[in-house]
Amino acid sequence: MTNQMEHLIATFYTAFAKGDWQTMQSCYHNQATFSDPVFQNLSAKETKAMWHMLTSSAKEFSLMFFINPDYATDDKGTCHWEATYKFSKTGRKVLNKINASFVFKDGKILSHQDHFNLWKWAGMALGTSGILLGWSPLVQNKIRNTAKKSLEKFIQEHIEYQ
Repeated sequence: MTNQMEHLIATFYTAFAKGDWQTMQSCYHNQATFSDPVFQNLSAKETKAMWHMLTSSAKEFSLMFFINPDYATDDKGTCHWEATYKFSKTGRKVLNKINASFVFKDGKILSHQDHFNLWKWAGMALGTSGILLGWSPLVQNKIRNTAKKSLEKFIQEHIEYQ
């Protein structure tokens, strides 16, 4: 990966660790997309609002990241990151281990895909119900729908995303 793309990823995750959603947003291309097991197929506007929402509500948050220069080109890159935080709905501690893949365009992030085990996340975030039922499509879809509604509400409450 070029130093420019490594710098872009480092800038993004350093800002994330500080809760600096404005800098995070500046790393994205105007046509960016984002997807992970919870927030699926977001547009650029939704992606930017999601990071604003998540950083604004983060409790006891810390983040570490590792850029892997061996799996990248000028157009693509990867990063492993780990976030530790209290899940706001339950107050339970979560350590989420995530592998991110990126596609770059014009020196910005065009596509951002985060990959993690949603069942494992549900167990940490939700406790016994997540451990026992976090594998099920019913529970996973409930997690996704709750997150989607939270993001929609956040967008409605913040004029900059309308």
